[in-house]
Amino acid sequence: MQTQIEFGNISAEDFRFAVVVSRWNQELTSRLETGAVDALTKAGAPKDAIEIFRVPGAFELPLASMKAAESGRFDAVVALGVVIRGETPHFEFVAGEAAAGVRQASLETGIPVMFGVVTADTREQAEARCGGSVGNKGSEAAMSAIEMANLVREMEAADEGEEKVFPHVV
Repeated sequence: MQTQIEFGNISAEDFRFAVVVSRWNQELTSRLETGAVDALTKAGAPKDAIEIFRVPGAFELPLASMKAAESGRFDAVVALGVVIRGETPHFEFVAGEAAAGVRQASLETGIPVMFGVVTADTREQAEARCGGSVGNKGSEAAMSAIEMANLVREMEAADEGEEKVFPHVV
């Protein structure tokens, strides 16, 4: 069954997903988690095909995402967190290292690992991106995970000699 979502006609039906969520700023990250799980289930993923892993903060997202991707149990990983700028350079270190680590986990494992970390100057900006006026970045990261899981599967099938049309390539 194909489900129409924002990125087109793609399905999460035959895939497994890991959602790695930071507990730091939990009142906000819980909204990202809800958005991600809702997007995955609306696109056809059964609830038992989604596993949630919680980590202390955004800095720990890359390791847990890497472990999930390396496990062979998931077709894609969604890393979720919220980092709000403070008065020290801590924000830059945490946000930058989380982004670099998530990218590295994806590239090293070949499993799509989506960066669903809200980086904001103020709490109000973060709230707007965690289900507020700007949308839900958790939902957007999950939709990207679905799209990438589909694309990777199609590319792997083509590598195995199967005739495939890549609907993602325009």
